[in-house]
Amino acid sequence: MNEESAAYLRKAERALRAAEILLSEQDAESAAGRAYYAMLHIAQALLRAKGLRYRKHSGAHAAFGEHFAKTSILDPKYHRWMLAAFNNRLTSDYDIDVTLDLETVSAMLEQAHEFLAAARDYLSGLPESAG
Repeated sequence: MNEESAAYLRKAERALRAAEILLSEQDAESAAGRAYYAMLHIAQALLRAKGLRYRKHSGAHAAFGEHFAKTSILDPKYHRWMLAAFNNRLTSDYDIDVTLDLETVSAMLEQAHEFLAAARDYLSGLPESAG
């Protein structure tokens, strides 16, 4: 695994820890944002391993779908989960009359942890210079 990918995975871990703390404080909306960013950082780690860089969320979403989900390098569910988490983040950040429940956000955290484990497994099989 290259250093950029490793750095993105560390960033994802920090986002997950923050999400867990926020959820424990019953702040589902803020936890949803951190859970989404954990998934985005995981996707970025994987894309960097292929030498791909994206600044916009939409670019990273599309590239992850093209290079990992459609090819079945990783289970396509991770792409679906990231897109759903993105929508939950948008809802929690911008809507004032909609709230996310703790169960929904807890499921997002479980998905992010599973996505992180799958990314680690994939990236650990790559040579150091990959990306």
